[in-house]
Amino acid sequence: MFPAYSAEAARLALEKYQVVVYLVAVAAGLGIGLSAPPSGAAPEWLIWPLLAALLYVTFTQTHLGTIGRALGDRRFLAVMLVVNFLLVPILVWGLTRLLIDDPVLALGVFLVLLVPCTDWFISFSQLGRADVPRAIAAAPVLLLGQILLLPIYLWLFTASDIRAELPVAAMLGAFVLVILVPLLAAWFTDVGGRRHPLLRRGTQAMAWLPVPLLAAVLFTIMLSHAPRVIGDVAGLWPVAIVFLLYVLMAPWVAAAAGHLGGLDVAARRTVAFSAGSRNSFMVLPIALALPAGLQPVVAVIILQSLIELFGLIAYTRLIPVWIR
Repeated sequence: MFPAYSAEAARLALEKYQVVVYLVAVAAGLGIGLSAPPSGAAPEWLIWPLLAALLYVTFTQTHLGTIGRALGDRRFLAVMLVVNFLLVPILVWGLTRLLIDDPVLALGVFLVLLVPCTDWFISFSQLGRADVPRAIAAAPVLLLGQILLLPIYLWLFTASDIRAELPVAAMLGAFVLVILVPLLAAWFTDVGGRRHPLLRRGTQAMAWLPVPLLAAVLFTIMLSHAPRVIGDVAGLWPVAIVFLLYVLMAPWVAAAAGHLGGLDVAARRTVAFSAGSRNSFMVLPIALALPAGLQPVVAVIILQSLIELFGLIAYTRLIPVWIR
């Protein structure tokens, strides 16, 4: 009993202090990437299998079988869907129209802000005293919703000349290999785990992996893209303003929708964390598949993930005070 308890306690401690792990990974990747840039394309190619592994492990912990439970909580699910797939797109459209003239940068903003997070928003919801069981139940529905709706949003929001440049085949290939295959593998793992105890124990053991894998992804991204990100900083200030405003405004929009929807305090906090966190690492493979002329999109997504990380840290302290 004692070793099992110690292992679980260690895992919970890792999740509790995951922010520190991520910040160390980001700082190390940036430091090494700027001081001793790696030669060759090996680090960048390493991002792809790391992302696939991260998404597979994340999907196994998303518990796709809870979709039925989420559908039964109709009021909460309705608010989550309205906030993430109606109100957030309206907010993002307004912010980009006001602050961003470059259609390439706008593409990056649309790509990352229109997809709700399905992984670390659950951990931050727990730290912010939200309704974690509801967050877990809603995650697969949000995942399926963004897969279906993101192509529609991109077609509606992006400029016609940018749409013409999008390499649909390459983007579709990245989606299939790095997103759809891990999703299907996680679904088979979930189904198999219900019948085979050994597979179920393996899934439980994988609960250790999201934090170190995400840290490895962050480190590798910073290592391989540090010069590009730093070089693009001067031109990314309008994007940074959009992301900062989004971090400030999204929880208020979500809280108001939750209040109008008659949700309790913990549920409103969950919707606020969901609105404030985006699925940057799911859309990153799509961005990496873009041609050279659209590669600033990668820097946009990296910048958003960094700003969001600090925003979520602040949320854990502020949302319990704002929403009560």
